[in-house]
Amino acid sequence: MKTILHKAATRGHANHGWLNSHHTFSFANYHNPERMNFGVLRVLNDDSVQAGMGFGTHPHDNMEIISIPLEGDLEHKDSMGNVTIIKEGDVQAMSAGTGVTHSEKNKNKDKEVKFLQIWIFPKEKNIRPKYDQISLKDIEKENELYQILSPNKEDQGVWIHQDAWFHIGKFTKGNTATYNIKKEGNGIYAFILEGEVEIQSEKLSERDGLGIWDTESIQIKATENARILLMEVPMGMYK
Repeated sequence: MKTILHKAATRGHANHGWLNSHHTFSFANYHNPERMNFGVLRVLNDDSVQAGMGFGTHPHDNMEIISIPLEGDLEHKDSMGNVTIIKEGDVQAMSAGTGVTHSEKNKNKDKEVKFLQIWIFPKEKNIRPKYDQISLKDIEKENELYQILSPNKEDQGVWIHQDAWFHIGKFTKGNTATYNIKKEGNGIYAFILEGEVEIQSEKLSERDGLGIWDTESIQIKATENARILLMEVPMGMYK
């Protein structure tokens, strides 16, 4: 088993006034050659957008882009014709493929919106762009890991063009869970959304990240009430 620890305080940081962003991996003006990616997981941004503000229309291609709102409401518009609101309890996945443009704006005039923006390298390039969005309210569980993303459109959650699986777990203090790697050669990146946990005896707090690979499973224990995001991704040439 191999691991890499990224404490919350070691992340890149950019405060643009309207946007306050923490970067687990190199992004924009934050460049750290030791922090380029974890396998095909290329970007993990922890963003807060001020009331009424947002990202203007901009392009993407050949990237799987996942947004997970943590607080507030985020308005999304794209060149595929989608105009939607994603809010806490939703997850959105967009396959940029041959190219899309989109914008994201804080729908609320009186409070911040906080969300995770995650980019994953796709399994193949120049696919037809697609959009997927679901509410997690009907699938979330207490003290269990539940799947929110997979490579299969028939499975629970959104789907993307990569052999990746995302799970969320909300645990009360003292509860435990085991996660079994779904595909040989994949690793798993754990990101702590709230509280404190131990994973493989590593103590982790809010917004810490832990990458683990060359293993078949991991053990999780909530040392305080906690919520975590697990991202299983191919490692391959990106180790």
